[in-house]
Amino acid sequence: MDEFIGAALGFPTVVFTAGLVVVLGFWLLVLCGISEHDGFDAPVGSAAWGIGCVPVAVSASLLIAVAWFLSLSGSVLLARTGWPGALVNALGAALLFASPFASWHATRLLVRPLAKLFPDEPGPSRLDFVGQTCVVRTGRVDAGFGQAEVAASDGSTALVQVRQHGSDPLTLGSTALLYAYDDAGEFFWAAPFDEALDPRS
Repeated sequence: MDEFIGAALGFPTVVFTAGLVVVLGFWLLVLCGISEHDGFDAPVGSAAWGIGCVPVAVSASLLIAVAWFLSLSGSVLLARTGWPGALVNALGAALLFASPFASWHATRLLVRPLAKLFPDEPGPSRLDFVGQTCVVRTGRVDAGFGQAEVAASDGSTALVQVRQHGSDPLTLGSTALLYAYDDAGEFFWAAPFDEALDPRS
């Protein structure tokens, strides 16, 4: 136990021990609900480090923890060699730089399975379709019936429930504008749309 504490508080591991204390304190705050795991994320997240698309807090925590473990293990091994102090100190200095470098490569491997748990962007919302045009896929659209196909920003399409006020002709193949969403009924309000009036066409 004394050997472990001595290595953790000795050079070079003490540098990473300090970082590990900060990491443990941060995740304790997250567990208590005082902080969020992505509260310190930059817009590009960990991608700027070449680590992967996970929150910076997650990748930095892994990076520091792995570097601490590598430095601790190396320090214990150096202490057991019985080599002269000057040589041990020189190798310790090399270990100070080698540990984060090796940790960076190890962290890249560790975060790959975690990337799926942290999507880059929020998932699509039905409200994203409001203001979009759609193509009617049923024989009619009225106040109680109708379906239409609408394209999402990523190019995928979705079949949505649509309704309309009045009796304007909305039949199979007609183009309509989705102008509102009804949360209670889970459908979109649609109105006939003239593609010639679309400034994008």
